[in-house]
Amino acid sequence: MDHLTGKLLVAMPSMPDPRFAHSVVLLCKHSSHGAMGIIVNKPLPDLTLKSLLDNLDLPVEQSGAGAENPVESVPIHFGGPVETSRGFVLHSPDFYSAEGSLQVLDSVTLSTSIEVLSALAQGQGPEDVLIALGYAGWGPGQLEDELQVGGWLIADTAPHLLFRLESAAKWLSVLKNLGIDPRHLSGVTGHA
Repeated sequence: MDHLTGKLLVAMPSMPDPRFAHSVVLLCKHSSHGAMGIIVNKPLPDLTLKSLLDNLDLPVEQSGAGAENPVESVPIHFGGPVETSRGFVLHSPDFYSAEGSLQVLDSVTLSTSIEVLSALAQGQGPEDVLIALGYAGWGPGQLEDELQVGGWLIADTAPHLLFRLESAAKWLSVLKNLGIDPRHLSGVTGHA
């Protein structure tokens, strides 16, 4: 199996784990030691960056007279079932922290440092951002096995899909970019 860092995993209708149903996962790291990714299309209900910053006691800078800081409406996503209390920030490369940043692609960085959240609270930080709690993780060979039995499709990543497309539209959009009509996908997998 080729190195899949930076690729998208698209859950097939036959995905047996309901936490991953209709998921789109950005693979942030993939090697013979396993894989790690962030689900990018499952916002958590009623949780925004503003409420997360309040919980972390990071004051939000107001933009001006009566204007709201854009953090008010930034959703927090379910990034996966592993370490669900830990935050992960996918963002454009216009912000980098030497502590806790991993370049996933030329156009996407993953940060785990509170520094990026602090910058966002002050109206600074990266232009594009997707914040998640938790991540998806696979042990050695586990993801390859799931790919072998048809649990996932692999697709290229596009920054506009990660950062600008509505979460509810991402799964269908990736399938359409692959030339796949989801109505033709079977919920049953097998081997020929």
